[in-house]
Amino acid sequence: MPVEMLTYADLGDRLKISPEAARALVKRHRWPRSRANDGKTLVQVDLTEISHSPIARQPQAQAGHQVVTALKQRIETLQAELIETKAVAHGHRADFERECERTNKLLAELLRATSESMGAREKAALLEGKLSMLTQPWRRRLVDAFTLALPQVAGNTPESAGGSARSHN
Repeated sequence: MPVEMLTYADLGDRLKISPEAARALVKRHRWPRSRANDGKTLVQVDLTEISHSPIARQPQAQAGHQVVTALKQRIETLQAELIETKAVAHGHRADFERECERTNKLLAELLRATSESMGAREKAALLEGKLSMLTQPWRRRLVDAFTLALPQVAGNTPESAGGSARSHN
């Protein structure tokens, strides 16, 4: 039962796994560890008791290269989509600005039309008032004109003078 003191890299070489996998294996099995003078971790391992068989995998360089190539292609695709999206957004922005200008013009036209219609309503009311005065009998027009021209004299009409004369009798 030979017990050996190995670093993670040495253990990985013996088991044909990476140093990181060797470290995980040591943690999983809770094998005793200690520090060497050079600062590396040494593991006490009995290699005869280990029944580890590594899984055959593709070399990491090829798999990594394929992943990098796939990611680069995806980045190029996304950049092309981004350029297209920016062009579409620029078109939408131009449409938005054109519609804002159109809205401002329509709003100015609406305000102008509103002020014109209010002026027309005021003028119509004035003319309607004049027309109603012209359709009244001449005596009523004379009283209205007198009332409007001299409001302080309106309180001294013959009816109020007659009422005061009766109170003196």
